[in-house]
Order: sequence, then C-alpha cells, then structure tokens
Amino acid sequence: MTKQIASDAAASCFSAANINGLTLKNRFIKAGTFENMTPNGVPGDRLQRFHGELADGGIAMTTLGYCAVENDGRLNENMMYMHEGIRVQLSSLIADLHQRDTLVSGQMGHSGGFSKNRQLSRRRPLGPSFGVNGLGIAQGMFFCDAMSLSDIDAMVSSYARAAIFMKSVGFDALEIHFGHGYGLCQFMSPKTNKRKDEYGGSLENRMRLPLRVLAAVREAVGKDFPLLGKISMTEGVRGGLHYDDAVEISKLLDQAGIDGIITSGGTSTMNPMIMFRGGNILPGMLKTEPSRIMRMILRAAGKSMFKDYPYKELYFLEQAKRIREAVSCKMIYVGGASTRASFDQLMAAGFDFIQLGRSLLSDPDLPNRAQTEKGFVSRCTHCNECVSTIESPQGIHCTQF
Repeated sequence: MTKQIASDAAASCFSAANINGLTLKNRFIKAGTFENMTPNGVPGDRLQRFHGELADGGIAMTTLGYCAVENDGRLNENMMYMHEGIRVQLSSLIADLHQRDTLVSGQMGHSGGFSKNRQLSRRRPLGPSFGVNGLGIAQGMFFCDAMSLSDIDAMVSSYARAAIFMKSVGFDALEIHFGHGYGLCQFMSPKTNKRKDEYGGSLENRMRLPLRVLAAVREAVGKDFPLLGKISMTEGVRGGLHYDDAVEISKLLDQAGIDGIITSGGTSTMNPMIMFRGGNILPGMLKTEPSRIMRMILRAAGKSMFKDYPYKELYFLEQAKRIREAVSCKMIYVGGASTRASFDQLMAAGFDFIQLGRSLLSDPDLPNRAQTEKGFVSRCTHCNECVSTIESPQGIHCTQF
C-alpha cells in the first residue's frame, strides 16, 4: 500500500492540474523573484532568455516577479511597474513563453514604506505608519510617512488598474504579494502597522486593506481568472506575524475568494534568512552592495537581521499543513523542495502545486529531469550566493554552476 501511495504521488506531480479553469501541464511553478533584468523598468531580451530557459526545462507556469502596480510601488527604478509604456515588450515576452508551452503569472507588488526608488513622485514612500525606511537610507530617504485614507483608496485603485492591464497583455494568472514585508504585509503586521483607525489594531482591521485589494483585483479580472496570494507564515521577529496568524489570514483570504495560497515566510525588511535557510546572505550582500553607507548599516545590523537557519528539506512543511487543513482553495508549497522525494512527499501531503526558486537557478531543466530521474536531487547547495546577485549587472544567477 505504501509503495502504491508513493507511486500515485509521483504520478500526480507530473500530471496536469487545474486552478480556476486554468490547466497547468504539471505541478511546478517558478516562484516570483526580482531578477534585475528590467533596466529602467523595461523587460527585454535578458528577461526573455531567462524565463525561456525555464520554459524549455519543463516548468508549467513561470512567474514574472515583482510587477509593481504603480511607479511609487517600486523598490527601485529598475523594477517594472504596470503601464502602457511596456505593453509591447510584456506582450512579446508572454507570447514567446506561450509558444514554448508555458503559462505566465504576474506577481503584483507594492513596496509600501520600504523603497530606494529615486523616481518617487513624493519626498518619502508611504506605509501604514510613520517609520524608518531602512532600504532608502543611502538615498537620503530615511523615513516613510503614514498613508491617509485617500492614499489607501488610491493604492486599491492602483491594484485594480494594474490587474486590468496585466490581463490585457496576456498574463494567465496573477499573484498578489501579501508577504515578505512589502506594502500589504506592512498593513497586516502589528510590527509595522501602528494605526489607530479602522486599518490598524485587530487582525480584522489589519486585513482590511489586503482584502479590499483582493476584491478590487477580482472585480477587475473577473470570477474565472486565477488569483493567487503569497503570504509570510511568520515574519520571524518579536511583535510580528507568526504561524498562528497565518492560519487566520489564510482563512480570510480563502473566504474572500482567493484561488490559491502560497505559503512562504520571512521578510525582506527584518528577517530574510527565515525564508532562505542555508548559507548566510550577509557576506555576499556586503560584497555586492554599491553604497558605502548601506555596507556600514549591514555590518552593524548583520547579526541581528541576518540570523543563521540551517537548511533542511521542506522546512515550512509542518506549518503549511496547518493551512492546508484550514482552507478549501488550492495550496502552493514553497520552501526547501529540491529532490524528487520531496516533490512526491508534497503531493502525498495534499499540496496542489510546488513553487521553486533557487533550485531552478542551478537546474533550469529541473521539471524535465525530475520526471525521468527517480532519484533526482537538485545541484543547488543552498549557499544562497545567488541572493546577492540581485544587484549584479547580469541579473540574478547561480554562482556555482
């Protein structure tokens, strides 16, 4: 019986599956990451080659990471934001991936009060509350201001406009980024949301903006278009979001009509290592960070911000299972899945899809190889040196292979 279950799990991993009417040829999805291949915010040949290689390697759906919903939602000026000026380039990229039998999801993001974008339309970025803008210190943007109620309304409208645009250029699905310390997560987290109005305080209030965004995006794309949501199951800091919160957050998203939840963790702003595990990213960041001021800050904050978490396979599995049991929408696992045995285990545990990140940098043909090699193990060593290449002129890449 055990052998039969394992066999069925393996078969399902490479079988087609549906999410709100969209059929994926297998269960593998490229995780959304900023590749630093959109100079001045324009997608071009490098980004197309990067995702094209993944398409040729058998990925069912790739994700264009961090598609900012407006200019002021970018972390920096080399990130894309959704506007008519890049329609031709985006449409061409997506059409090419479709010809390679790969679907394309767009990750909708907003930086909130965490930005070093020198093309901001205002003096400071906006978050839920006044606070320190750690990313912008080297650019002289030391603080973020609190959003007014009209600013919140404007953000919701930006998501709706971006969703309409993204559907029109050919995206097959959209992924709303609710995690990793970015704009919506800043409202969700009691660590960063100190508001005293209807958008702060209780979890219900802190979820008010994220749920408004989900409703606006749903109205913009229609009921038959797949919407995914990425959450941080824990921020890994005192006073932040934790695993129990994630279960309740997932229930609210599920009740509001999300089609799939991606169970990530950590924050880019306070504790990034909890999402990566393995080699510490601090040495690589010190090596590649161009700003002397930021290097000084990184050295000073290094031990407290960049904690050591040993790598182990499926490090989010047990907590992700709690959410699997609490919701009825599709579940997309991410976090330490790099072997055929792990893929089979996830399918047997009831997860619908698997998002992959670092292992696709070392093995862009991972889905094809894992299907034919029963003992497949990714070459990824989890050194995490790839993380620091986000500032590299050639864009993010594996430094080992």
